Amino acid sequence: MTDFATPQPIGKVYLVGAGPGDPGLLTLKGKTLLELADVVVYDALVSAPILAMINPQAERIDVGKRRGRHSKLQAETTQLLIEKAQTAAIVVRLKGGDPFVFGRGGEEMQDLLRSGVPVEVVPGVTAGIAAPAYAGIPLTHRDYSSSVVFVTGHESAGKYRPQVNWSAIAQSAETIVIYMGVHNLNQIVPALISAGRSPTDPVALIRWGTRPEQAELVATLETVCDRVTETGFSAPAIAIIGPVVQFRADLAAIAAPQQFQIPLTGWEISESGVDFAPTGVK
Repeated sequence: MTDFATPQPIGKVYLVGAGPGDPGLLTLKGKTLLELADVVVYDALVSAPILAMINPQAERIDVGKRRGRHSKLQAETTQLLIEKAQTAAIVVRLKGGDPFVFGRGGEEMQDLLRSGVPVEVVPGVTAGIAAPAYAGIPLTHRDYSSSVVFVTGHESAGKYRPQVNWSAIAQSAETIVIYMGVHNLNQIVPALISAGRSPTDPVALIRWGTRPEQAELVATLETVCDRVTETGFSAPAIAIIGPVVQFRADLAAIAAPQQFQIPLTGWEISESGVDFAPTGVK
């Protein structure tokens, strides 16, 4: 909780979800606000095609946070939004994915409202849903999974401090979707196995989901950490754990990749190596 003293604002802050990267997934309302914005304060994971939609006359401010390279502290970003709302009518806080799904949108909204700044939320498509869809993995399927849980794998900067109850998560759903978990897999995976998840549960890591450079690594719980080390697979990535990961292989058994009516892109690194490279991907 942060207290900010401000004069009466004249503008409004819009917390806009940019989606996972594909500009076609940005909402119409989000696109309209970018075109009308006076100021856009954006995160590191917002894709270039979406940034290209911003009003050319708007002030652009990059406050992106990437592991080990924080541009601004959270309190500084909130204070910036408050200040910009004093002189600009439309201030867009542009966040990757959805502002309220591991995006700290709730925290920013609280501080803005405490300071008397009007706020409106424009939801976005979250990567935990879109990335697996683009990889041909349904999060639920009557033959594979009837439940799904979303969880963060990165709760604080620096050393991993486990606050997530991984024992409860392991047994709570058939499909587990982990955001920002690649760097902490060496802690997360043993916790899930100790809590009862099978070491042979399939795992898919999806990097840069929905973008042309999307890449996937498919393994099992007992092999995924070694595969990440061997291949150099890196963040930003979503992890999908559970029987639904097998769906893509089952789908490939009945149809060629070019027949899939989903925008499969990028490279797949499976247990046997790189084995999926669609035409046009470099």
